[in-house]
Amino acid sequence: MSAGPLCLVGGDEWTDGCSFDAALLAESGADSVVVLTTAAAYEGADAVADHARAWFDSLGASVVVPRVLVRSDALDEENVRAVREARFVYLAGGPAGGSPMHLRSVLKDSPLCDAMIEAWKGGAVLAGAAAGGAVLFDHMVDTRGGAFTVGVGLLSGFTMIPRYDQWSHDKVHRTVGLAAPGLVVAGIEERTALIHRPNGSWSAEGAGSVHVFRNGSGADLSALPPLRV
Repeated sequence: MSAGPLCLVGGDEWTDGCSFDAALLAESGADSVVVLTTAAAYEGADAVADHARAWFDSLGASVVVPRVLVRSDALDEENVRAVREARFVYLAGGPAGGSPMHLRSVLKDSPLCDAMIEAWKGGAVLAGAAAGGAVLFDHMVDTRGGAFTVGVGLLSGFTMIPRYDQWSHDKVHRTVGLAAPGLVVAGIEERTALIHRPNGSWSAEGAGSVHVFRNGSGADLSALPPLRV
């Protein structure tokens, strides 16, 4: 079985303009979504969960929110099982995009992260918004200053700048300039998704745009590397 759809959202998830969620829900074949609010552990995770429930309820789906806020939660067998059995896993960002550093500290090399990857490779939809998308990469952008650090390592060959439309020109220039030769940088605006589907295609969907850079210059979606699953 091939990996399922991958959806990288710039931020401001579950708001008007995020038209892609309905299609992804249909592609998952499920009527429920597992939402992880870990990145918003210090920004009101309960409010993020309520937001997710309201949004997906409007699309005819229920939401399951395993309580995964600290490292020990990612070792909990019940939480791991919920993620492994999911057909749609969504890593939330939060009201300010969330903390990719905290999310990484909870997920990296954990049974829950392994379960998430297993579910995706088994055909489930995997979505990540803002910090929830940034953490998936080998080269993760530290949103505090725009430099690079390590993520959980699921995706390689490219990386993302979340909430691109909220970044200053200087900060974007710093990140693009620090990228290693050949590393593609995708700046994803809020309420916008960069989506990879099982047929190998990439698309930009939603309210805004995706800005692609390679070797310091602007590029297009064709510069994105194939996913190594």
